[in-house]
Amino acid sequence: MKADPKGVLTGEHYLDGDFACAEGALAAGCRFFAGYPITPSTEVAERFSERIPEVGGIFIQMEDEMASMNAILGASWGGVKTMTSTSGPGFSLMMENIGLGAMMEVPCVVVNVQRGGPSTGLPTMVGQADMMQARWGSHGDYEIIALSPNSPQECFYVAIEAFNLAEKYRVPVFIMMDECVGHMTEKVIIPPAEEIELYPRRLTNSPPAEYLPYMPEDDLVPSMIIAGQGYKIHTTGLTHDERGYPVMTAEAQEKLVHRLINKIRLNADHIIHIEEEDTEGAEVVVVSYGISSRVALAAIDEARAAGIRVGRLRLITVWPFPEKRIRELAPKVKAFVVPEINYGQMVLEVERCAAGQAKTILVSHGGGDVHNPQDILEAIKESIK
Repeated sequence: MKADPKGVLTGEHYLDGDFACAEGALAAGCRFFAGYPITPSTEVAERFSERIPEVGGIFIQMEDEMASMNAILGASWGGVKTMTSTSGPGFSLMMENIGLGAMMEVPCVVVNVQRGGPSTGLPTMVGQADMMQARWGSHGDYEIIALSPNSPQECFYVAIEAFNLAEKYRVPVFIMMDECVGHMTEKVIIPPAEEIELYPRRLTNSPPAEYLPYMPEDDLVPSMIIAGQGYKIHTTGLTHDERGYPVMTAEAQEKLVHRLINKIRLNADHIIHIEEEDTEGAEVVVVSYGISSRVALAAIDEARAAGIRVGRLRLITVWPFPEKRIRELAPKVKAFVVPEINYGQMVLEVERCAAGQAKTILVSHGGGDVHNPQDILEAIKESIK
């Protein structure tokens, strides 16, 4: 392995998605990882345990996933970029503290390498059934950001993007991988550190006597401090004012939660990242993400060879959902075809945004392996009848 003076690998490597995600996080400046082993995400933690000491960071194996989530929230307030990784059962355990992170506005990254569920399900086999849980898993009103890579190379870059978004908007960001992407090995090109654009921690310019930890800036995001450097700070999961002190009133709830939601919704155009191909003039658009987006390519090619005008829209950002683009396309196409390794999750968002202007067809698969491309092809053919 060739590393630059900061410990970031450079050049060409053959890595699986889990390792590539860990390398992307290290390149983004992650210097604290807390986690608990769980298939198929364990390789993320394994890579961190080997590599993070080389860059002066800390790896800690916690007693469970709840503690892992708490650890990265606390370490983030200590001034470092933090990350954890898990799979479905551990993701469920993290949900309470993910809500805490949203309320305390803690920048951090959570990787979920999805497997078949529910419960312990299929530990070593693929699934994509945690997508709605990522958005709605904790209680109350809040917004998060979630990204879905479809290759080891993209795992590297998505990890960097996740940290940049977490820091910019002070929010937990999810990387919604799946077992196939996490375990496939491909060439990953890692650029020199000076070519990687990073968003720094949003630290206050206010003196200690004037600083309020939850006073928003123009984009609705407050600046932070590093705990222990002379600033008074109070942070809580309770509804709070700009000082961070609990305020148990409906007015305080409206003011705070409205801002937590709008700092994401009003910046959605700057956050959302999608990949499009041949959507203009298309009869049908295939909407996909993760490993399903790669399997769908064979079906799309066959459909085009048969004379069907097929467009492709890949969700790299899954939350916030790119509803504006779906609404723009809906009046122009006959149908959206959505292959997912679940029985209907992101397809519901496509259907909602299509609002009856185009058919929405789910190509479902319960998990354990990927779709047969022929099933996607048949759905494409059926959609234009």
